[in-house]
Amino acid sequence: MSIESAPGWGASQVERVVETVLPTRYGVFRMVGYRDSDDNEHVALVRGDIEGTSPLVRVHSECLTGDTLGSYRCDCGEQLDASLQRISDEGAGIVIYVRGHEGRGIGLLEKLRAYALQDQGVDTVDANTSLGLPVDARDYEQSTEILRDLGVTRLRLLSSNPAKQEALESGGITVTSRSGLFIAQRPENADYIATKRARMRHDGEPVQDVWRQLTEGIVPQGSLHGLAADLLTRYGPLVQAIRPDGRLVIGQLGQSLDGFIASRTGDARFVTGSEDREHLHRLRALVDAVVIGASTVTADDCLLTVRAVEGTNPVRVVLDPQGRIPHASAVLTDGAAPTLWLVGSEAVVPVDLAGHVGVKRLAREDFEPHRLLELLADLGHPRVLVEGGGHTVSRFLEAGALDRLYLTSAPILVGDGVPGIRFTGSDALSDALSAPVRRFEFGRDVCTEFDFSAAVLAPVA
Repeated sequence: MSIESAPGWGASQVERVVETVLPTRYGVFRMVGYRDSDDNEHVALVRGDIEGTSPLVRVHSECLTGDTLGSYRCDCGEQLDASLQRISDEGAGIVIYVRGHEGRGIGLLEKLRAYALQDQGVDTVDANTSLGLPVDARDYEQSTEILRDLGVTRLRLLSSNPAKQEALESGGITVTSRSGLFIAQRPENADYIATKRARMRHDGEPVQDVWRQLTEGIVPQGSLHGLAADLLTRYGPLVQAIRPDGRLVIGQLGQSLDGFIASRTGDARFVTGSEDREHLHRLRALVDAVVIGASTVTADDCLLTVRAVEGTNPVRVVLDPQGRIPHASAVLTDGAAPTLWLVGSEAVVPVDLAGHVGVKRLAREDFEPHRLLELLADLGHPRVLVEGGGHTVSRFLEAGALDRLYLTSAPILVGDGVPGIRFTGSDALSDALSAPVRRFEFGRDVCTEFDFSAAVLAPVA
């Protein structure tokens, strides 16, 4: 079948030709093949159920050298891999692989001619114009038609290129958000990436600069847009909430809509999606120490490091009065970050611990949340993230020790399992714990931020 173009577009049409299944290292995708009126062939890789959602979508331009040959002159192949991985992590989404876009639409051999000029020191923009070629000859009409054929009119775009968003929107697609896939640059592609940011409007340094300032405790000033503005909106107030003595205590938890962080078997991978996990890594990068209970270490064998974003790994603080976490746990064996293992006075711990692990014995009453925070502040860790599990976060919440709580709800119902937030409640709803809130959409998940530093009682209905 063919798909008619949206009003205002040219006469080009896209025909759906075939559908099959493609198993990959990122999971199983539905693969739909298309042909356009210029005889270019395209594919859409569809993961999971996208009906009625605003799925993650990557519109990826063909790049033989990067996607297939593993070239380091660009970041295309790594962007494609990152897109498939992120969509797989979320469980649903689309990658549209657009043929005929080689070299931003100038073709493979012309791209190689442009490479030869770049070898002499010319940047990617001037190389194209020196050859009498456009800087970017791509169009995205075929992509909008493919999206409509798949029933998608609203999406979250995986791209650092605002031109892609503008093209899709002019074709009648609503882009609810756009986030970049920031791949660590290499010496071989640093100039290429810098040129995209400086001369082709790609997101990059503003985002990195804003985030770097936030991790340094600085709230950037001035007009921002895109992901940089989103980061400032989301985390700027958190940085501003750091008290004069440097203290800030954050709680974070991801749970199902019915309040569970794991199934009855302890399976917690993954309750929330990839965007919430990126948010968690950002919180880690903003603090000095991340606190976690022994049960979570035992169940999840978590690393507790900053991996998805730029930042410094916090000190990993394990609350383990009985000294019961497995001795092969990542927090004890992986030296990517220091670990402070807090155990009871009678706990038995190995004598041959790795150099990154420090042990401190505490009396039973010293595991009380406020005393723990005093200890961490005295040790030079005043900014603290209480990450898990549900029992540990709930203890700090009930003790009134949290300045902020980020509670992300995933649209799933577990039925029974490992509970999330639980504490001794009140008899009357008018006495329920509440606070000013903000909400953020992380894909299908919704994160609610409670500001307990300005807590109020819930209003009486």
